[in-house]
Amino acid sequence: MAADFWVSSHYERWIVDRATLHQARAEDIQFAENPEYLDYLPIYFANLITKLGKKLQFRQRIIATATVFFRRFYLKNSYCETDPFTVIAACCYLAAKAEESPVHIKVIVAESKSLFSQESYGSRPFSSDNGKIAEMEFYLVDDLECDLVVFHPYRTLLSLCKKEASDSSSSEEGETEDLGVGIGPDDGPRYWGTGDGQLEFTPAALQTAWSIINDSYRSQLCLLYPPHLIAIAAIYLTFILHPPTRPDSSPVAAEHISADGARRRSSRQAHNPPRAAATPKKPQDPIAFLADLNVSLPAVAAIAQEIISMYTLWDRYSEDSMCGVPGVGTPSGEGADADGGPDGGHITPSFLSAVLLRMREARVMDASPIAPSVSRPVAVNKRLERAQAAG
Repeated sequence: MAADFWVSSHYERWIVDRATLHQARAEDIQFAENPEYLDYLPIYFANLITKLGKKLQFRQRIIATATVFFRRFYLKNSYCETDPFTVIAACCYLAAKAEESPVHIKVIVAESKSLFSQESYGSRPFSSDNGKIAEMEFYLVDDLECDLVVFHPYRTLLSLCKKEASDSSSSEEGETEDLGVGIGPDDGPRYWGTGDGQLEFTPAALQTAWSIINDSYRSQLCLLYPPHLIAIAAIYLTFILHPPTRPDSSPVAAEHISADGARRRSSRQAHNPPRAAATPKKPQDPIAFLADLNVSLPAVAAIAQEIISMYTLWDRYSEDSMCGVPGVGTPSGEGADADGGPDGGHITPSFLSAVLLRMREARVMDASPIAPSVSRPVAVNKRLERAQAAG
């Protein structure tokens, strides 16, 4: 297990460019009725992993690791040739073991079946066969090339930001004591440049930065940028939401301001010799702190813009099926536009589940030897076909 991010498999094999991401979705784009719907799938699947992780009482680090495993798997596979719900269950099962918090496979299957069978997800059937998840786990480890060590931004956040001693809500349960490997303050000027000390965050601000990092897993940022840059971008966005307070004029301990503005000494100081005035604490300059870090600020700005764009997209996504337009999620019907999408409503889980189903059906028809006007042969991964047979 690499203790240095820059020589780890995470950095050497799993930081990709946008062209690779686009190529990974080439087959899905071919069978999608509207390619714009694919933009909502990262949010949809990340929410599913989070919900399943909470049902299994996972710590946030395990949920984040499962999400990264899911993203990496679909760098080499397409949604339309696999069953993403089986992959989600396998990712949670594998992530729990990779983070040394294993859960029995029967519990994974039972909770997955309970979650994925809900009406909001199209009441899709989920197999109760434990062997399907166990088989998918082998395919998952194979596609991950046995690279199960994942670096997360949480360690960098807690390394750069000072946490108050009385604050117990600034991070998820157990995360402060269980940071795992990562980039920390002891890694020297190679990473942090001339950054002096730590930033002082209020509990609310630190929780905001933590939540922004959680939200970043609903995008593809974990595949595009190193985790410490994502953490710094979260800090930058937190400064916008929670501007640092500037202290007023230096306090005068032994003086009061009278109504007319004149200063007068207190009766206590009239009988006691004045003490040496405490040197007022110099306020931190967050802009200078970030500028002194030995990181690419344009990259940090790009990540921040990506997160803002993700929030804009997320505004149109709703877990409440009642927010969608009636008829959305069916191949045709009232409330759906010409290509089957919502007409002015929110994107809902049931609608995206129907989109995935139609993509798989279109791919099967395209791969069929009797299908008319087949544009090109589609390579079929037999191993994954067996794993998705239960779906």
